[in-house]
Amino acid sequence: MSKNEGVFQLNQDVTSSSSPRDLERLLEQLREKRSLRHHIGIVAGVIDLLAISTAYLLANLVYLYDIQVELTVRTLASVTPIYLLFGLARQSYDANLLSDGYRSAWRAAEAIIWSSLFLFLIFFFLKIGAEFSRVALGLGMLFSIILVSVGRYNVGQLALRELGTSPFAHLCIYDGIEIPDPKSTGSVKSCDIGLVPMPDNPAMLALLGRLALGLDGVVVHCSPEKRQSWALMLKSLDVRTELVVRELTPLQPLAIASRRGDTSLVLGGGQLSFSQRTLKRAFDLVFTLALAPVLAPLLILLGVVVKLDSPGPALFKQDRIGIGNRKFTILKFRTMRIEEQDEEARETTARDDPRVTRIGNFLRRTSLDELPQFLNVLRGEMSLVGPRPHAELTAIGSTLLWEIDAAYWHRHVVKPGITGLAQVRGHRGSLSEESHLRERLNSDLEYAANWSLTADLMIMIRTLAVMVHKNAF
Repeated sequence: MSKNEGVFQLNQDVTSSSSPRDLERLLEQLREKRSLRHHIGIVAGVIDLLAISTAYLLANLVYLYDIQVELTVRTLASVTPIYLLFGLARQSYDANLLSDGYRSAWRAAEAIIWSSLFLFLIFFFLKIGAEFSRVALGLGMLFSIILVSVGRYNVGQLALRELGTSPFAHLCIYDGIEIPDPKSTGSVKSCDIGLVPMPDNPAMLALLGRLALGLDGVVVHCSPEKRQSWALMLKSLDVRTELVVRELTPLQPLAIASRRGDTSLVLGGGQLSFSQRTLKRAFDLVFTLALAPVLAPLLILLGVVVKLDSPGPALFKQDRIGIGNRKFTILKFRTMRIEEQDEEARETTARDDPRVTRIGNFLRRTSLDELPQFLNVLRGEMSLVGPRPHAELTAIGSTLLWEIDAAYWHRHVVKPGITGLAQVRGHRGSLSEESHLRERLNSDLEYAANWSLTADLMIMIRTLAVMVHKNAF
């Protein structure tokens, strides 16, 4: 059996040693826990806003003996956005904090005090304090502290009851080590799910990526001799990863934590924070939707031209490796004759490749064959900017890409992109030498480590200058 055949066999039999239904039930419980935590955070925010609104209504009744709707609405429109900003800045909606009713109430009270003082300062400098009742504002702040504190305490009790002492959905994998508490949720033995620490095996990496999907993190407990292999695998995931050890080892950890009394080395954090991922996704959607009136007719026109040029579908679909080593189906305009397509990317495209059609040659040279990937962006599988995705069997000669450099998998901590840092630096075209991969890999890892929205904008602008490139064929 060849190595590649073994990859696919492993992928098919990966859960044969355990019940897939039990594993899915466990993962579903963890994902529900994560979803519930997010819902509790939303509930806390809604209760805060209701409490503040009620507090200022009471302040109007106590001081003015009436509810002045216009004044109350203006006051709330001024107070609540500032409170939410201070609350987020003070991390008063942090998951660990919400589970502690007393600390949560205190942090929310701090946010109310600071937001009220900030509002008073704005009124003073803008000289608009006469439009508001200072006494009503003061009473509103006092009542808000009381009502929000009561609400936060009850949210804390709810979070503690529903989520327990740990609000996060972590999958704990034990390899060669007994699970201390077999009844603990979120703990599995690697041998029971067919997961083996093989960082050079795409089937194992894909399985680990599927297990991590929708979770907060993955924690591995293993014997010392297996730590290096697990470390290489964990660093490729797009969620927080930890390796539990009893002594420090040269694994270049990002931080040190504690798990069940043992030292834990944090190896990765999914690279981008939640706010960074949200900002990047929002930018992808806004930019793509803004281009939709131009993209839609162009996609239709090019699709018709491809169909007329040669028999076969307009779109070419191929499995590529995405974020967290999870596969997705990439969309491109078909540029090869249907009978000569290489759906597994076993043979790279050469200059003047006879398999490429007339219109396909034009589409490749102008990079217009990549336009359907905007649909991948809308589906959340790709980003506008990121490492270019490869097929699993892409090779240089007879050597698969991950065999050339073990850090290859680490580029998948961010979503693949339509364009990327490597592309604007001129690293395009087919991979014919190992140095070509290392040049692109270094750029991809640099991009992931130093992401910023400004960098994405600059890469997109620079992409316009390299759409037509000597290596695009």
